[in-house]
Amino acid sequence: MNLQLKTNHLEIIKNHAEKTYPDECCGLILGYIDSEYKIVVEIIPTENVWNREKSNFTENQEEYSTRSRYAIAPQVMLQTQKEARNRNLNIIGIYHSHPDYPAVPSEWDRIYAWPEYSYVILSVQNTQAGELQSWTLDENHQFQAETIELIKLANLS
Repeated sequence: MNLQLKTNHLEIIKNHAEKTYPDECCGLILGYIDSEYKIVVEIIPTENVWNREKSNFTENQEEYSTRSRYAIAPQVMLQTQKEARNRNLNIIGIYHSHPDYPAVPSEWDRIYAWPEYSYVILSVQNTQAGELQSWTLDENHQFQAETIELIKLANLS
């Protein structure tokens, strides 16, 4: 299944990632699924609420900081899901950035991923948004690349 993403959605993700660099950004992807595509309707940037101090990770501060981890507040997930359902939409994915790292899921990403979502990762190298990839989990809880079909918006002027 392919993920259909509009150019304005991509710009929202890029702007969010560049603004939060060198920390990871994160957000929710709303849309719906038809027989062939996951169709993105809205991108919702969220705050990265990862908090190393509350996570009991004390050995490597850099490895467990917002530079390499993200979390979306559970109450944000719940409220967004409720609002999406009222619009006949669902959360179909989560996006986050990888500062100075490829757009490839980490083991941490895999462990905490949910099978039904697309995971869009944007590499940000030295403040500049770069490669974008989408991933889904297979039946063995391993990430598989998902094709992104970028839809260009027609000029309305």
